[in-house]
Amino acid sequence: MENICGVKFKDFGKVYYFKNNGLNLKKDLTVVVDTEKGEQFAKVSETNVLNRKNIDLDTMKNVLRISTKEDYNKYMKNLKDAASALNFSRKLVRDMNLEMRLLDATFTLDKKQLTINFIADSRIDFRILVKEIAAKYKTRIELHQLGVRDKSKEIGGLGQCGRELCCAKFLNGIDTISINMAKNQNIALNPSKINGACGRLLCCLSYEDDVYTEHRSYLPKLGETVTTKDGSGKVVTLDVLNKKYTVLIDGDKKEYELD
Repeated sequence: MENICGVKFKDFGKVYYFKNNGLNLKKDLTVVVDTEKGEQFAKVSETNVLNRKNIDLDTMKNVLRISTKEDYNKYMKNLKDAASALNFSRKLVRDMNLEMRLLDATFTLDKKQLTINFIADSRIDFRILVKEIAAKYKTRIELHQLGVRDKSKEIGGLGQCGRELCCAKFLNGIDTISINMAKNQNIALNPSKINGACGRLLCCLSYEDDVYTEHRSYLPKLGETVTTKDGSGKVVTLDVLNKKYTVLIDGDKKEYELD
């Protein structure tokens, strides 16, 4: 079976998977990987990943080599050049009165591409901007508009749980999150409780939703009249995870648990 490793391009960024190309890789070792954008400098975050969902071995690219001192020096110079390119691009944005905010800029290690991430409230015609940047830096330019979830994923940070944002640490894709997931789990619909750093519903609402849905299918509904060994009554509370429910019978509350 093909040996796979996970790498990060940023310390709090997403993990990307590559074939390790027969190299003896260890965690935190820096490497150069082959990407669609060109060669990129990265840090190994996982080794010997033998089986993982959503990994397509046929299209997966390789780790080219363990980084050298020359690679590292080039990477550090690219960081400075990218910062300079970001300042230059921001000035162009101001001069052109474009309603967009540039967040960061990154050169590939071989400088075949400069990627600039930005946020905007609407679609922006940045064709002239791209031409101006390309004329100065003589490389391919990619302007990537981020949504609010993408922005959090790109920038990283800490969630209200005190841990690193899931989207930045390990989520390779962001599923659809709905308010029904919060209702299903009896979570108070308080924006400060159910919204993440991005201002959208917490990704973690989806983690236990299937379990809640399954358990609810076994339990009576809140407000439903049920017949128990103690008589008939109305269901007044549900403890979904523990498969328990409370029934009001002749003024008394009786708790029941599913087998």
